[in-house]
Amino acid sequence: MNIPPSINTIIGQQPYPLLFTIISGSHLYGFPSPDSDYDLRGVHILPVQEVVGLETRNETIEVSEVRESLEIDLVTHDVKKFFLMLLKKNGYVLEQLYSPLVLTTSPEHEELKFVAKNCITRHHSYHYIGFAATQWKLFNKESTHRIKPLLYVYRVLLTGIYLMQTGVIEANLIKLNEVFALPYIHDLIAQKLVGTERSILSEVNVAFHQREYERLRNKLQEAYESSPLPEVPSAKVALHNLLLRLRAKNYEL
Repeated sequence: MNIPPSINTIIGQQPYPLLFTIISGSHLYGFPSPDSDYDLRGVHILPVQEVVGLETRNETIEVSEVRESLEIDLVTHDVKKFFLMLLKKNGYVLEQLYSPLVLTTSPEHEELKFVAKNCITRHHSYHYIGFAATQWKLFNKESTHRIKPLLYVYRVLLTGIYLMQTGVIEANLIKLNEVFALPYIHDLIAQKLVGTERSILSEVNVAFHQREYERLRNKLQEAYESSPLPEVPSAKVALHNLLLRLRAKNYEL
């Protein structure tokens, strides 16, 4: 994809070395509207002086700007905070780590992707079940029935099912539907791609989507119960060692 120059400018202005930065949000999920903002996510490396004292500052850095008519939202976490999130059942950080829309990278980024495979457990299913429930409530409470929350419902449920079955993170709904072949997904995405972020469904059968939501939620639960994925992560030692090397590499102790 073509990267607007303002994105690289913002990344270049960050105060700390970056382990990686990627594009997340609708661009990653496969259904950006023409007015979609750019959700940038990444990991930065704080200097030793800022992590050994009584307080650790700048564990999370957030930048929201409008440049060249583009809304850009950048969020980066310090490497230690990111590693700790990886050790929890947090699907967001896994999707960021394995995003194919890479803006900046490093050899340690590739190493982390290898190590983090041992962070994936059966219990990541709870993240996707909970996220889908939140988006379904949002879709269902609005009388106008926007497309975006409904697409999120299907995206997260299919991501969760696929993860439980294969151990692979896939956040792009178009690619997921190559596997699941749900006949209504193509039309929903097509409407979102030509509309706006707040596009309303031209026609909506709420009862149908309710049944599909419940069916896929149950399928995710079944995938969890039969998943070969482990119960707990086993990457803590490897993450610890990588963290020490990253601190030492970038700053004098």
